[in-house]
Amino acid sequence: MPVKKTGAPFYEKISLVLVGLVAVGYLIILSKELLDPLVFGFLFAILLVPIATFLEKKLRLPRALSSLFSILILLAFVGGIGYLVGSQISKLGSDWPMLKSQVNQSVLDLQGWVQNAFHIDASKQMTYVDNTTKKLMASGGEVVGQTFDAVSSLMLFYVFILIFTFLILLYRALLIRFIVWVFSDEHKAVVHDIVENIQSILRQYILGLLLEMFVVACIACTVFFIIGIKYAVLLGIIVALFNLIPYIGIFTALLLSTIITFATGSINHAFWVAASVLGIHAVDSNFLLPTIVGSKVKLNALVTFLGIVLGEMIWGLSGMFLSIPILAILKIIFDRIETLKPWGYLLGSGQEDKKSTVKKMKPVTEDKT
Repeated sequence: MPVKKTGAPFYEKISLVLVGLVAVGYLIILSKELLDPLVFGFLFAILLVPIATFLEKKLRLPRALSSLFSILILLAFVGGIGYLVGSQISKLGSDWPMLKSQVNQSVLDLQGWVQNAFHIDASKQMTYVDNTTKKLMASGGEVVGQTFDAVSSLMLFYVFILIFTFLILLYRALLIRFIVWVFSDEHKAVVHDIVENIQSILRQYILGLLLEMFVVACIACTVFFIIGIKYAVLLGIIVALFNLIPYIGIFTALLLSTIITFATGSINHAFWVAASVLGIHAVDSNFLLPTIVGSKVKLNALVTFLGIVLGEMIWGLSGMFLSIPILAILKIIFDRIETLKPWGYLLGSGQEDKKSTVKKMKPVTEDKT
């Protein structure tokens, strides 16, 4: 008796998967205005859950008040960093006459180099600069309008993040019950395991990033003080903040630090600052990042870089920030679903913890039987 083949052929399955991925990607791009602040709110809510729980259990606050106070604590923390950066920038502004003279001297040196290298005299260079300035001034109203729209959109984006964070904290028990209820009792243990691990790993990842940022800021400020840079604290904070952007942030921090140092010091100082930023990045990427953050989210470098590039293509700068947490969530889900384990292995570092896998999957086996 001939054996009947069951299931769809491979090419049909892969076609359906590709069509599904394209459809999901298109919907994600269309829903950026909603999903972008929602995902940020989800991450902040996970970070603030222990604080809200402490306020509810120890101080007997209602859930709405505990959620509100947790957000206020987050705003105070961000405001403290903003005040520190702003105070340093105000000091930079107080030295504007010196900065102006330094920039003017640098422009004269640059004009001399261009004249010697390309045989273009200074008058032609100034004519080109004047024409370019007039064009920019002619479109000044449009630039101001675009800047105002960008700032207003950014402020609205932050407000949406705070609203989503508050609502997720307020209804977190309802959301968890819904996620568990959607699946059958057979998979309840796996769902609980996934939810708990997502909360734990993402919280450890965010706290690890903050700790890494603090360590990098301390190292950078110390090195810049030793070199003798005037705005060592400001440059150290800049290096630490832009270090949060994977791969791309180091080049931005390098550029800003070099320009500020060159405008307020000498070319020799600018060279040593650039070398120091590269050295700090090497120490961070090879020692600090694997020790503090890498142990929390076990993703290989290839997948991480591809995720960052894809996130930038889909959502821009915010997509770069969110790519690693989203990949971490996918890896947690893939590792705990039997048919998706190969994809979880692909996202990981290639070294599975067999003991933890057996331990975590044991309740699922018992539940099935």
